[in-house]
Amino acid sequence: VIVIGGGVIGNACAYYLVQRGLSVIVLEGSDHIGNGGSSRNGGGVRQSGRDVRELPLVMYGIKNLWPHLSEELGVDCEYHQDGNLRLGKNEKHKQILTNLANNARGCGLDVRMIDGEEVRQINPYLSDEVTCASWCPTDGHANPLTTTLGYYKAARNLGARFISGEKVTELKLVKGRVRKVLTASGNVYEGENVIVAAGFDSRPILGSVGVDVPMTRSLLECLVTEAEPHMFDQMLGTAEADFYGHQTKHGSFVFGGSSGLEPFNKDNGTPVSSSKTAPCICRGIMKYFPDLANAKIVRTWGGWSDKSADGVAVVGAIDEVPGLYTSCGMSGHGFGIAPAVGHQLAQLIATGTTDVDLSTLRYDRFKAKI
Repeated sequence: VIVIGGGVIGNACAYYLVQRGLSVIVLEGSDHIGNGGSSRNGGGVRQSGRDVRELPLVMYGIKNLWPHLSEELGVDCEYHQDGNLRLGKNEKHKQILTNLANNARGCGLDVRMIDGEEVRQINPYLSDEVTCASWCPTDGHANPLTTTLGYYKAARNLGARFISGEKVTELKLVKGRVRKVLTASGNVYEGENVIVAAGFDSRPILGSVGVDVPMTRSLLECLVTEAEPHMFDQMLGTAEADFYGHQTKHGSFVFGGSSGLEPFNKDNGTPVSSSKTAPCICRGIMKYFPDLANAKIVRTWGGWSDKSADGVAVVGAIDEVPGLYTSCGMSGHGFGIAPAVGHQLAQLIATGTTDVDLSTLRYDRFKAKI
């Protein structure tokens, strides 16, 4: 199997594939493993607030994979399963959260609406501006850097070969089946199966064999504070997904947010944070957490998310091209779902079956209906 993309999903695919005895090469276009969204995300491992099409896969991962992942990989993933508060401040927010919670309960998820008083019983540091929230006690967060590193090291130890600085430009078919992977350096790799998990770059790679997954790039920006005394362990989000964050194992806070001006940021080819966004995030922090008003910012960062046309991940086999599989269009939801994606794609390639029905995540849902 050739895996295109050395992020957390590509590394998870590699690990679970070599665990099943398959030969694996991972091709990473940049010089560094995890150089895309895997090192530029907020670390959420959540089920709440997702489209129902993604829920079975992420619920599978949280039940079966995340709880023992640190022990299995031999790296501290810093996984906390202490719940997710998705916060609201007005009636519009309450309606959004109620609809999401109702849909999720229909899939069997333990999530419920709570009022502002109960919110502050769970997290007493939140201000009175928060009037409601959805509460999912089985959600949590983890460290994207150490999790990606863990999958990378474990896959290598089992025999997977990683080649960085090898940017894929094209796929080639042999007798109707994907067979060759061409790179900018002129090298050609051959395999019986290919997984394309290269974020936004997946689109032109898949396009080389006539498969189009409609995606755009969406900029995510975060800030990290200095270490603070322990305050809370929950993952936080908001009804309109414009603010999120958690406190890390080491005491620092990671908060993400939006200025609303991200599409207009200058881009020199390297994802950078904007001077406008950090102040916007800070205003949000002070409104939600007055006690953090004097916390010092250590750094800010930005990164591109591959956003699909309907905001839902694209995962599974490409029927028109035997041997081709993809995991892209993660739409900012990729980290928490990564173990389940890697596990199920490896099972699909090795056995032809999956434990989780992936049909609602198929690439061809965007095709015109006749």
